Amino acid sequence: MENRHYTVLLALVLSLFLLSVECPARAQKFSVATNLADYANFGTLNLDVSYAVARNWSVMAGAKYNPFSFQDGELLNKQRTFSLGARWWPWHIYSGFWLSSKAQYMEYSSGGIRSRQTQEGDAYGLGLGGGYSYMLGSHWNVEAGLGFWGGYRKYTLYDCPRCGTTRERGGRAFIMPNDIILSIAYVF
Repeated sequence: MENRHYTVLLALVLSLFLLSVECPARAQKFSVATNLADYANFGTLNLDVSYAVARNWSVMAGAKYNPFSFQDGELLNKQRTFSLGARWWPWHIYSGFWLSSKAQYMEYSSGGIRSRQTQEGDAYGLGLGGGYSYMLGSHWNVEAGLGFWGGYRKYTLYDCPRCGTTRERGGRAFIMPNDIILSIAYVF
């Protein structure tokens, strides 16, 4: 089942490559990007899609998905994340510096990384970020940036990833780093 996820990702990357060979240059309104830094987070699959609504503004939607666990389920950082937001480009759309804001929802289960305790729950809130988009060619960009988000999370804390003994339940406000961005983007 895990190989199926990588097959879908490989098909997406291959499709984007084939599109870049066939598409003539024209006004660029759409962008599809994947954050390479997220793959270092236990293979988190991710995709961001954006649309230019003005010379200096784009709207975006993103998703992250990580169904994987390691060491027989003892080490995991699973998540399903969805976000909607906007970017402001001071110079021109899809090039140069940008600032962003977004609304985000995340369902998560994380444990065995720093201790045997596992936490799972739902988080929702708002995020702010910034970065730079470097044009590699007429269709390809590399993006680098950082983002933070804050909001409210409801959680359950367990003693270990597999034992199921509940230690604590609750909810609390949070603010934390959200994105380390090193993305490759296809603009069309």
